[in-house]
Amino acid sequence: MPPSLKQLQQLLSKGLQATATLWPPLQNAYRFVHQAKAILANPKQEAGQHVREKYLALLAQTRDEIATLGPLASAFEHFCQITDNFAVGLFHCYDVEGLPRTNNELEHCFGVARVHERRATGRRGAIPGVVVRGSVRVIAAVTTTSQVFSVEELQPRDYQRWRDLRRQLRQREESRRQQWRFRKDPAAYLAALEVRLLQ
Repeated sequence: MPPSLKQLQQLLSKGLQATATLWPPLQNAYRFVHQAKAILANPKQEAGQHVREKYLALLAQTRDEIATLGPLASAFEHFCQITDNFAVGLFHCYDVEGLPRTNNELEHCFGVARVHERRATGRRGAIPGVVVRGSVRVIAAVTTTSQVFSVEELQPRDYQRWRDLRRQLRQREESRRQQWRFRKDPAAYLAALEVRLLQ
């Protein structure tokens, strides 16, 4: 064996011996990650509730074996706490067709909406219309990139829900108007409020 390779082998052996105690916790953590990945991939296309139950069962099992994670135990506990906080909304993607499963895919969806808004308005910063009508405009921007809707599909089916949504949008528009009036002339705005209060 050439001297340079022998030296490299010695360095690797020394490094492996020095870090030997760190490998078992890493192997256990990776075992958990691979099991979690297999559950979340959902190859059998099971319902979100079933995926959630399997996933939370895996978390519970790993919590029981947390001592095997060594120095990674605190990181895993933090991961479990965050998962518990967001568990209610984490599994909708298995029940709603087309809903992105990862943050990257979701960011891509919002990026598409942002590009549409930028092209339509020419503004690079925050767009007031998205603040007021975001619940409608973002959904429209995202869904129209992958599907063309007919007139019948665009017609509301639940008129009460449609009216509620329109009422919410009007309230947001009014709130935005009040903010604009206050920024334009704070003294006059506050004086008008005071008059209304005294009546």
